[in-house]
Amino acid sequence: MRKLFFVLISFSFACFMSCSDGDIIDVKLDFENDFRAKTCGTSDLVFYKTKNDPSESLSVVIKSLSLDPILSFTGADTLITKTNNAFNYRTYSNEKITGNDLFCNDIPPSDIIITNDYASTCDAEITAILTEDDNDGIPAALEDINGDGNLENDDTDDDGIPNYLDADDDGDNVLTKDENPDPNKDGNPNDAQNTDGEGLPDYLDKDDDGDGVDTRDEETNTQNQDPTDDITNPDVGPDYLNPDVANTDTPATAYRKHTIFKTYLVTLMLKGIDIDILSQDVLDFGELADGKTSGSRTVTPDFN
Repeated sequence: MRKLFFVLISFSFACFMSCSDGDIIDVKLDFENDFRAKTCGTSDLVFYKTKNDPSESLSVVIKSLSLDPILSFTGADTLITKTNNAFNYRTYSNEKITGNDLFCNDIPPSDIIITNDYASTCDAEITAILTEDDNDGIPAALEDINGDGNLENDDTDDDGIPNYLDADDDGDNVLTKDENPDPNKDGNPNDAQNTDGEGLPDYLDKDDDGDGVDTRDEETNTQNQDPTDDITNPDVGPDYLNPDVANTDTPATAYRKHTIFKTYLVTLMLKGIDIDILSQDVLDFGELADGKTSGSRTVTPDFN
C-alpha cells in the first residue's frame, strides 16, 4: 500500500546567522495512502488519517457535505471542489490514537493530549470514479465480444444490459458464473464449458444442450426463472444440460433479477496548505477507505 511520505524542514535563516547550530525542525509525515471519513453534526464531513509510533493525525473539515452525494452518482466521474476548509496536522503524547473522537469536538476527549496543532485553510478537490461489474468470473475486458474496445455495445441476449454488467450473458436464466465459464480459473474463458460442442460456450448459448429447446424454457411444473433445479434424470443433471429431455411444458415468461456490483474510488487533493512546517501547493491525501465505497444495485430486464 502506497504511503504519504514527506520530510519537512523549516529553516530559519535569521537564526542561522545568529546561532551556532541553527534552528532546524525536521518532521516526518509517514501516513498510509488510505484516509477515512466521519460525519460531524448534521452537515460537516471530516476526512482524516491517523498513525501511531509516533501518534499523529492529518484532517480536513469540509463544510456542508456528506458522503451520500459522493457515493450516489451513476453517470460520469464526479468532481467536487470546496474552498476555505480547515486543515490540521496534530501530534499527540498518547501512545495510540484512533479517529473516532478526535475531530468533531472543539475540545478533544480528556484522555487525548495534543502536543502540537498546526492549522491552515486549504481548498479540496474530491474526485469519485464509479466502476461497475457483474462479478461473473469473466474479466470485463474479455466481454468485448465484437472486439471494438467498447463494452457498452456487447449485449448477447439483447436485454438492455451489456455483457460486462449482465450476470446472465445469454439470457437463459442460468447465471454466467454457474455455467462454468473458466474451469481452470486463469481469468480467460477460452476453456469455458460447451455442453453441446457447438460454436458457443454455455454462458453465451441460449440452448446449452442443443436439444432444440431454449435453456430458459426447460422448466417443469413451475416457472421460477431457474432451470438448474429441474432434473428428470439425476444421473445426467438438470434438464437444460440433458439432450434427451426436451421439455416445453413451462416456457419462460420473465428474466431473473440481476445484481450489478458498484465500487467507488474516491480521492482527495488538498491545495494551498500553509503551516509553520509545511507550505504545500498540492497535497495528495490519498484514497477513501470506507465500507460505503462498495455496494450493488439490482435490475430485472424486460423480457424478450
